[in-house]
Amino acid sequence: MSGKTQRMGMVIGVRPETLDTYTALHAAPWPAMNALLSAANISNYSIYLRRPENLLFGYWEYTGSDFEADMAVLGSAEVCKRWLALTDPCQIPLPTAKPGEWWCYMDEVFHLD
Repeated sequence: MSGKTQRMGMVIGVRPETLDTYTALHAAPWPAMNALLSAANISNYSIYLRRPENLLFGYWEYTGSDFEADMAVLGSAEVCKRWLALTDPCQIPLPTAKPGEWWCYMDEVFHLD
């Protein structure tokens, strides 16, 4: 059973010297990783790059009913671990990130249907 769609935005920095690697990975994402994201009830996932600040803005819609459980399954999957082993070294958490926080989730302040 699906829950109400939740729109989610998040931000993180990206290392300038890894931009080519990061963008190449996302230009040809692994089908197994995309399938895993879909199985975790994530859709309409986009990542935007803001230069020259080198910020990544991610947006997705979550349609499941147990976000924590879906994220736990996603994070424990071997394909996700392999993907993150390539992408995480490209990223830099924001200076204001909470302890243990990687991508910083953002509050939605406006939405037009």
